[in-house]
Amino acid sequence: MRGLSKAVESVKSSVTLRINSKAKALKKSGKDVVLFTAGEPDFATPDEIKNAAIDAINANFTKYTKSSGIIELREKICQKLKDDNDLDYSPDEIVVSNGGKQALFNIFGAILNPNDEVIIFTPAWVSYAPQVAMWKAKAVAVSTSAEEEYLPKRESLESALTDRTKAILLNSPNNPTGTVYDRKTLEMIADFAKTHDLYVVADEVYEKIVYDLEHVSIASINGMRNRTLIINGFSKSHAMTGWRVGYSVAPFEISKEIAKIQSHTTSNINSIAQMAALKALDVDTSDMVVEYRKRRDLIVDLLHKAKFKFFKPKGAFYVMIDVRAFLNGKTTEDLCIELMEKAGVAMIPGDGFGLPGFVRISFATSQNQIRKGIERLSNYLN
Repeated sequence: MRGLSKAVESVKSSVTLRINSKAKALKKSGKDVVLFTAGEPDFATPDEIKNAAIDAINANFTKYTKSSGIIELREKICQKLKDDNDLDYSPDEIVVSNGGKQALFNIFGAILNPNDEVIIFTPAWVSYAPQVAMWKAKAVAVSTSAEEEYLPKRESLESALTDRTKAILLNSPNNPTGTVYDRKTLEMIADFAKTHDLYVVADEVYEKIVYDLEHVSIASINGMRNRTLIINGFSKSHAMTGWRVGYSVAPFEISKEIAKIQSHTTSNINSIAQMAALKALDVDTSDMVVEYRKRRDLIVDLLHKAKFKFFKPKGAFYVMIDVRAFLNGKTTEDLCIELMEKAGVAMIPGDGFGLPGFVRISFATSQNQIRKGIERLSNYLN
């Protein structure tokens, strides 16, 4: 046997999925576990969206579509970009994909060559670096800290720059920290990208879930449209994780390459899900954000009272808690498993995000579960 792909062999499995699977297995076995692990809304997909999918089935809309997506959906996404982000794009610059993950993978495939480097701000979502590696490029971590609101500094970018740097990846609102990049930070990153002729890959899937300041797309900053590649989707904004509908937004010459990659992998995405997404763009989900804000405020209050060290999230639905004082020689994953088995609280260790000694709590769960989970966590650790 000649062996397997070195690029894929070097990629680790997702710690998020591993811990979440173990937590769900414990719960299924009858153990009372508060699940703070899920990276998905706990709301049901709105009925209008579900009915649009049923209508598509009944209308026999079940054939292949264009690999980049049906024109009606791409046109509607263009209108959304204009209305929400003050961005002008044509439908040929949109590729609808099987969730944000495929959109990101397609983008990396379109712009990266072996040994290119992508600057990634850590803590970062667990799939960024593995996807870069699978295209035989290199992820270069630039650390951020809670003390600086998890916002990158220009000097850190300068230190990470080499002649192989191809792109900067940013995620705002951020998973796992909940930080939201302010305009000043985005302008700094934009200036750096223009100075050094870099792409910016902007993951904006949590765009709608903000609390303390508005979301700004870096593509809207002067001179950034033609070097910004946006990832977005419907999973978080419309509680459609299982529908698998995401999209990329990029200049035509790059979108053409993205569509080519997709045509040779998944062809198009599910035709019925596309019709559901088309309807979703007309559905107001601001009530979900109102509830997330209440949960954010609740969990922040409870963590303060329990005297935990944490960063108050400004967007998304996660809180990062500093648990270094409780490790006592254990790894963060060991502590998470202990808390799951003995305290009945499931959380995600920060190691996979590039921040060992911290845990991520998702508050995409009910207020009652939040109260119960933080009480258990406090009672066990304090």
